[in-house]
Amino acid sequence: MLAMSAACLMAFTQLASAQTAPAKDENKTEKADAGIATVEISSQTTRSAVSMRGAELQKILPGTNPVKGLQTLPGVTFATADPWGNNEQNLSLFVHGFNGQQLGYTLDGVPLGDQQYGNYNGLSPQRAVISENVRNVILSSGAGNLATASTSNLGGTIEVFSSDPLATQRTNIEQTFGSYRTSRTFARFDTGNFGDGNAAYIAVMRQDARAWDFDGKQGGKQLNAKYTNTQNAGKLTLYFNYNDKIEPNEDSTVHVTGETSAPYTRPFLYPDFAAAVSYLSPTGATPAADGSNYRNYYSDAQRKDVLTYAKYDWNLNNDTVWSNQVYFHRDDGVGVVAGPIGAAGLPALFSVYFPNQNLKQVFGNSGYATRTTEYDIHRSGLISNLRTTWGDHQIEFGGWWEHNESSAYRRWYALDVNRPSSPYDRPSNPLITQYGSEIRNNVIQLHLQDEWRVRPDIVVQAGFKSSLQYAKGDFPVQPLPGAISGGSLALPVGEIDTKKWFLPQLGLLWEISSRDQFFINAQKNLRQFVTYGGGGASPWSLASQSAFDLFKNTAQPETSVTYEMGWRGKRNLDLGVLDKVDGQVNIYHVDFSNRLLQISPTPVISSIVGGNPVLANVGSVSTDGIDIAGTLFFGKNFSFYNALSYNRSVYADDYSNGKALVATAGKRVPGSPEWMNKFVATATFGDIEAQLSGDYVGKRYATYTNDLSVDSYFMLNLGVTAKIPLEANGFLKNARLRLNVTNLNQVTGTSVVVVGAANGTYNTFPIAPRQVFVTFGGSF
Repeated sequence: MLAMSAACLMAFTQLASAQTAPAKDENKTEKADAGIATVEISSQTTRSAVSMRGAELQKILPGTNPVKGLQTLPGVTFATADPWGNNEQNLSLFVHGFNGQQLGYTLDGVPLGDQQYGNYNGLSPQRAVISENVRNVILSSGAGNLATASTSNLGGTIEVFSSDPLATQRTNIEQTFGSYRTSRTFARFDTGNFGDGNAAYIAVMRQDARAWDFDGKQGGKQLNAKYTNTQNAGKLTLYFNYNDKIEPNEDSTVHVTGETSAPYTRPFLYPDFAAAVSYLSPTGATPAADGSNYRNYYSDAQRKDVLTYAKYDWNLNNDTVWSNQVYFHRDDGVGVVAGPIGAAGLPALFSVYFPNQNLKQVFGNSGYATRTTEYDIHRSGLISNLRTTWGDHQIEFGGWWEHNESSAYRRWYALDVNRPSSPYDRPSNPLITQYGSEIRNNVIQLHLQDEWRVRPDIVVQAGFKSSLQYAKGDFPVQPLPGAISGGSLALPVGEIDTKKWFLPQLGLLWEISSRDQFFINAQKNLRQFVTYGGGGASPWSLASQSAFDLFKNTAQPETSVTYEMGWRGKRNLDLGVLDKVDGQVNIYHVDFSNRLLQISPTPVISSIVGGNPVLANVGSVSTDGIDIAGTLFFGKNFSFYNALSYNRSVYADDYSNGKALVATAGKRVPGSPEWMNKFVATATFGDIEAQLSGDYVGKRYATYTNDLSVDSYFMLNLGVTAKIPLEANGFLKNARLRLNVTNLNQVTGTSVVVVGAANGTYNTFPIAPRQVFVTFGGSF
């Protein structure tokens, strides 16, 4: 929820080779003169935009989530319970107070949705492109590009770009081994240029790793293919991605006021089925001593995605480019939990469907039932942008249209005591289909922008976008009376159309000198209503038709107005070993209005059953912050980057939960720390590069009322790369060996906070322990 604007230059390690940034003004970047600069800041925008190259992402850890690489930037908090940042169930991202679902995400311009764990309008970046095929990642904090295809970019955008095929034929292979039986294999074949302007590549990846705190195999397989044809008239790009991922999940630990014995981890019992059966009472009840931290048999997320696009950049003349892109995405996913039938609220639910029956027998005599949420997404869209230069003006206008049909079905299956299932099975033959939602959504976004060079050293940028959403939801399968909390007889159906025609942006860039720039920007954004049925902060997840109708007639989309200004510059010095400094200072203010919150006037029985939800606007948030980031260069062999950030995000209003007033006015936004500091120290010794990074995350509040919090932590990570000398005419080229050590200082604590309401409870996921990985790579 709040403002973003990242600043930065940062120092990591020697860049292997420069790669061209995408042909958009905000992606033009400025590299430091010294040889160790890596993260690049935009020098052509009126807002803060930072780019990290794909080669630098792989130095953090081969195969890392592209978004995880941004955690070294000021104001960014990224956490998961696995070292790659790949597990989506426990992923947490905040940028200057905005959570991950309030940002916009794209791959090569294609929208990736709002990244909710319950899929409905996209897929995660690591599922859209193999990490090793990422060219660069751009964070535009506070105010993203007007043309960004997103309905959720309240707080900025994260743009991921895949690499183009190489000009020369090459096969590249990398193999990683490491802690907890990790094995990651990546292979890519580039055809090189062939025919008249043609080039292509195909790449495959497979990863397997044992979860560090339970016996679950995490990973999957992925395929990328890309083709380009470049002519004077334009450039044609075709892209294909297939991803198949099964990832057992860890349950979060529940904390309550005054507790002293909450477990650090809450692993499931699989594959010890005998222990799972003996863990429960004869009726399927969990041990009273475990309370809310009881053990499930297993849980997992299964996702299959196909994402493809075709794009043509047509050079109409020397000054005008018309880009058109069509895309298609299909997701087939399921979230699975095999848990005790005696968990809070479940006996009452099951009795609605099987009255006066022995529930243990109904569900296979094991004491467990398997619950699924089964997702299906069909998205297709068109993006069209025209960019032209007219005198001192660069004008851009265009539009984005997407049609999305998504569904979510909640089903329950037996877990047979004689034939127990596993996290790697897709359940079949359900005993109960509790509900099923079908939502059709059309999005139209238009934009117009003029970048006017008023004089050689001053650029003024002005424009606006329009965001229109037409959504219709239905429930082909309604729950039986009594199957949802609050006494509702049916889940809501209906249409909600939201049209915001004028979302303006105005900025200025002043090139004070060849070494200094001043920028200032103001922009209004919104987040369209979530179109998901049966869960989450969506109108179609409300418990009754009357609640839906009230929301439709009274609620407004969340909006933000972001103001940011800053200075970026670089200086050559003559201070002995210190010969250069680069940096940026950024200050920002955000007015966030119409905050939506899912609240429940009835008690939340459990995370499975929930309460009787109401979705309402509960006030506004005010944010102020500053980022100070810079890199000191000590010759061409050593650099030190440091980023300090402060963010103050405060709720302006109290709200009612239907029974009482919840005192949130003046309270800080939970989950996001006020203070953070990051550093990266990089050194080169001949063919060896070493990088030590540190990340301090301050105290985070764990409830909206700030009555509970989690402690700060400081974590170190180490990476060392060595080039292996080989004969120049040998078969293997560019051989290299890399060592990565995550959580070097073996810190323990909370990585992810699942924010609780005002009832003295919250959930956490732990910090993963120290892990060691070795990667060998080369090409031929």
